Amino acid sequence: MGTHMTKDAIRLRSVTRRYGSGAASVTALDDVSLAFPRGTFTAVMGPSGSGKSTLLQCAAGLDRPSSGSVTVGDTELTGLSETRLTLLRRERIGFVFQAFNLLPSLTAEQNVALPLRLAGRRPRKGQVREVLEQVGLGDRARHRPTELSGGQQQRVALARALITRPEVLFGDEPTGALDSRTGREVLGLLRDMVDRDGQTIIMVSHDPVAASHADRVVFLVDGRVNGELNGAPAEDIAAHMTRLEAAPC
Repeated sequence: MGTHMTKDAIRLRSVTRRYGSGAASVTALDDVSLAFPRGTFTAVMGPSGSGKSTLLQCAAGLDRPSSGSVTVGDTELTGLSETRLTLLRRERIGFVFQAFNLLPSLTAEQNVALPLRLAGRRPRKGQVREVLEQVGLGDRARHRPTELSGGQQQRVALARALITRPEVLFGDEPTGALDSRTGREVLGLLRDMVDRDGQTIIMVSHDPVAASHADRVVFLVDGRVNGELNGAPAEDIAAHMTRLEAAPC
């Protein structure tokens, strides 16, 4: 496969996303160019309404830019049909959200196997257990979501995202619903996936402590990139956010 030729897992070139038309149109992303190198952990932060979610949706092929291009590996998304886009998301991209989105009637292992079954593939023997072991839940395979804590449910959601071996894992406030200790455990797990397995992670967050687990933090303001910090502690990230939120519009 040619997807591993490029060093960037995802590239955005001059991506603009407008909603509505005429006087009522809103520009959610304004000429954003960003590269997300393979095997790195990027956090995306910014004040409310800065375009974080739109950036994530365009980068993941969930939303189409009004102009500009998005490339996953060496696949340009602009020209892909909805069917091809759906396949690409299913096979090459993983998602973890603030809501765990687990099916309550299924066990942990059934929830994890779901993406493969939806793709018409059978998990190979031991594959689901392997991924559950990876997130520290090997002994909880047969438990249903109601029998698991919030942190354990988010770990199941992580395992489900990882079962397809995605090139990129997207997190939208993945620790938003967890208490701080459990959140730190899940963030530690994400950090491990990058360091140990070379996973590429892009995470939208409003929490400087969560963002401090990333290699770099990209800041958005009014749909534009407004600087980045590399390897910064939570205090520096918080101070930067405070300045952005205090800046006159």
